[in-house]
Amino acid sequence: MAGATRGAGRGIAVELGAAGATVYVTGRTTRERQSEYRRPETIEETAELVSAAGGKGVAVRVDHLVPEEVRGLVERIRAEQGRLDILVNDIWGGEKLFEWDKPVWDHDLDNGLRLLRLGIDTHLITAHFALPLLIERPGGLLVEVTDGTAEYNADHYRVSPFYDLAKVAANRMAWAHAKDLEKHGATAVCITPGWMRSEMMLDHYGVTEENWRNATKTEPHFVISETPRLVGRAVAALAADPDRARWNGQSLSSGGLAQVYGFTDLDGSRPDAWRYISEVQDAGKPADATGYR
Repeated sequence: MAGATRGAGRGIAVELGAAGATVYVTGRTTRERQSEYRRPETIEETAELVSAAGGKGVAVRVDHLVPEEVRGLVERIRAEQGRLDILVNDIWGGEKLFEWDKPVWDHDLDNGLRLLRLGIDTHLITAHFALPLLIERPGGLLVEVTDGTAEYNADHYRVSPFYDLAKVAANRMAWAHAKDLEKHGATAVCITPGWMRSEMMLDHYGVTEENWRNATKTEPHFVISETPRLVGRAVAALAADPDRARWNGQSLSSGGLAQVYGFTDLDGSRPDAWRYISEVQDAGKPADATGYR
């Protein structure tokens, strides 16, 4: 689980643990060392949540921009497990780097280029080292995580040229990897959560998971938000599906897969944020009416 410190990465890691998996959780923030995020979540905490859910969590600090660190991670997995069944690429780290609604000439160039490295280069570096182990056994699964379905991103401008490119690239990477992986009996997909109640989003609205509905007083559309565990359950459902190759190369969403596989969020709800967004826009409301950009 590449990029499992917080957010969707943590939700996916925990749900894979709940399915009984051994999950190597990576990220740059540990209890002894923080990344530039300066947030309290750590990979050790995620690993403990994986184990508490029924799996085995293994925390490994990795900067996925450093090839030797990624190589070392894969070599460790090979030595300890002898195989890799699922690779989830959720490496990101760009929340503090993009500037909303700024053209390329007004956007900070260093931040924009750093965002691209974090959102694209990390995924390619990780795939380069990890996929050779994954394809040694038929049935492997690669999941690229992004923001927005391919259909939505195709004709909606996403915040800035840098953010837009990073999020569209993940969809295309999954499509391209699928062409190579299908020859080895493996599957690649791209998945997007909906409006996710990540740790940072909850902080933004000044609420917690326990009282998150209070945020709907200022942002009514937040009612269709979801926990990070919903996208985790989507990935777990894909991993458990013996016919998952039917999805090869496709762009998927947590809400869309919930309709197919029948799982729900932690509270029993089944939000489908991207369908909701389309309906809002079809009604003639602004493209950013739901808070997605």
